[in-house]
Amino acid sequence: MAIRLGRNEYGKAEVRLVHVDRSAAAHRITDLNVSTRLRGDMVAVHTRGDNAHCLTTDTQKNAVYALAREHGVGAAEDFGLLLARHFTTEHDYIDGAGVELEQYAWQRIPTAEGPHDHAFARSGAETRTAVVTRDGDREWVVAGFDGLTVLKSAESEFRDFPKTRFTTLAETDDRLLATDITARWRYTGGRWEAGATDWDAVYEQVKAVMLETFATTRSLALQQTLYTMGEAVLREHSEIAEVRFSMPNIHHIAVDLSPFGMDNPNEVFHAADRPYGRIEAAVERDDAAGPGRAWDAIPGFV
Repeated sequence: MAIRLGRNEYGKAEVRLVHVDRSAAAHRITDLNVSTRLRGDMVAVHTRGDNAHCLTTDTQKNAVYALAREHGVGAAEDFGLLLARHFTTEHDYIDGAGVELEQYAWQRIPTAEGPHDHAFARSGAETRTAVVTRDGDREWVVAGFDGLTVLKSAESEFRDFPKTRFTTLAETDDRLLATDITARWRYTGGRWEAGATDWDAVYEQVKAVMLETFATTRSLALQQTLYTMGEAVLREHSEIAEVRFSMPNIHHIAVDLSPFGMDNPNEVFHAADRPYGRIEAAVERDDAAGPGRAWDAIPGFV
């Protein structure tokens, strides 16, 4: 029986980086959680303990901080590309890299004179994410966010579903629909020039399209709402190849107030945190190139 080393990678997880851009009077804070993953000629370190090709995870951590100082940070996607290119071009025994980034939003504290130049408060209803993968000369960028909670108090229904001996759910043409949107979108292309893509602008535009579509679509099912949101993004953004969603159906159950002699015309609800339905799907362009290794390090999606 032959035994060999299979696919492998290693890196430094969750490097907390806060960068302050002081180039203008009004400072800019970029707050990131960065994880790196490296692939390459790593057989000897695994099979013989030969560390000649083992770029230490501590070195990877230090590179995150040093490159932030040398180049600044800017958009999370640009910083991820910078790191991935650094590791694969500076070290000939490394031919692949992945960089995962979570970004936490801050806003300037409002004062009587306007937003303060250098005092901030954490903001943002969601956590922005970016994953950059490099394999040889090929690159993939997947952006997105976690935990954007939304709710519709009208124009949501659910009916005409199969009925079995275990079905107790009643049909409704007026339910409260709530979910936590986790979304990822994969950009088309395979190589990005510095400054060619305004990642921040696209992020805000994609989020706005999703939110407007959620708000204005009469929901017949959470699946239909999800698909309509992804379809709207792809129609607006030709630079995006596919959108993937994971969205729980956060159940809100109308409370029976009849024991108290009261009616409840869909005004009082119990918010149940579990169990919950979980809806996941990808919405894709049929002419887009395949995903390659773009989704390798992004679990939790179909």
